Amino acid sequence: MDNGESSYRRFLDGDDEGFDDIVRTYKDGLILYLNGYVNNIYTAEEVAEDTFFRLLTKKPKFSGKSSFRSWLYSIGRNIAVDYVRKKSRLQDVPLENIDEYISDETDLERAYIREEQKIAVHRALAMIPVDYRQILWLSYFEGFTNKEISVVMMKNERQIRNLLYRAKQSLKSELEKEGFVYEEF
Repeated sequence: MDNGESSYRRFLDGDDEGFDDIVRTYKDGLILYLNGYVNNIYTAEEVAEDTFFRLLTKKPKFSGKSSFRSWLYSIGRNIAVDYVRKKSRLQDVPLENIDEYISDETDLERAYIREEQKIAVHRALAMIPVDYRQILWLSYFEGFTNKEISVVMMKNERQIRNLLYRAKQSLKSELEKEGFVYEEF
C-alpha cells in the first residue's frame, strides 16, 4: 500500500490529517500535469482544487486496481476534460488581458524549470499534440509506469507503448526544428 492510499484510508476513517497529507504530496505534480492539459496554470490550479474537493465531498471508492497516484490523476484528467469541453463553448479570458496571463505563466514555468535545456524541452512539449504531451509528462516528469499511464489515459498498455514511441519521435522532431542538441531518450 502506497502512502497516498494509506492517507486516503485514514481520511475515510475520519482522520482529516490524511486528506492534508494527500494534498501536500500530490498537489504540485497534479497541477503541473493538468497545466499540460488545459494550457493555463491558473486553470490547472482550479481543476486540481476541484479534484481534491471531489475527494473531500464525494469520497469515491479507491479499488486498488492501480496506484493511488494514477487513480487521483485520472480523476483530475476527467475533471479537466469536462472543463475543456465546457470552455470550448465559452470564452472566459478577455483578449486585452491575455498578455498578462501568458507572462505570469511564463514566469512560473521559468521558476520551476531553471536550466535552459529544460525550458527548450518544455516549449517543444507545448507544440506536440495533447496526448503526446500527457504521456511524456506522466512517464518522464511524474515517473509513472506504462501500466499507471494506461489507467490515467484510459488506454491499454500496448496503445501506451505505441503512443509513447510516437510522442518521443514527435518531441524529437520539434526539438530538432529548434536546433536543440539532445541525448538519446
